[in-house]
Amino acid sequence: MSKAQIKVNNNGSLRVTGDVELVDANGKVFTTKQTFSLCRCGLSEKKPFCDGSHKGRFESSVGAE
Repeated sequence: MSKAQIKVNNNGSLRVTGDVELVDANGKVFTTKQTFSLCRCGLSEKKPFCDGSHKGRFESSVGAE
């Protein structure tokens, strides 16, 4: 199993890479690829996945300190 990574993109999605299982609050498992993006802005029509709807409409920059 490869190490998973979640990258917080400025003004955008959470980019997930690696072997992870994505499960909703009811226990439903989503089918994912090795790399996928999760919506962080709430505007995506394909939640929980990002569809790019945030572009120009969402601002957030998060950095590790």
